[in-house]
Amino acid sequence: MKLTYRDKSWDLKGGLTARAAIEKVGLDPEAVLVVRNDRLITDDTVLEEGDEVRLIAVISGGMGGDAGYGRRPKL
Repeated sequence: MKLTYRDKSWDLKGGLTARAAIEKVGLDPEAVLVVRNDRLITDDTVLEEGDEVRLIAVISGGMGGDAGYGRRPKL
């Protein structure tokens, strides 16, 4: 299987879970989303030979705390 993240890629053997593959290449499984063959999958999905797997960085941010969750910020 081919695992790609940003400008890096790795060739790994099938049979690993997505989480195990992410950890094997030294990335944080909590910091990426896993897309296999153009479909979003969970990190417990077993990857097979021939899979094309892309990792997409999870982006977070905002106003901090719980501000902005269904409420307008104080002005």
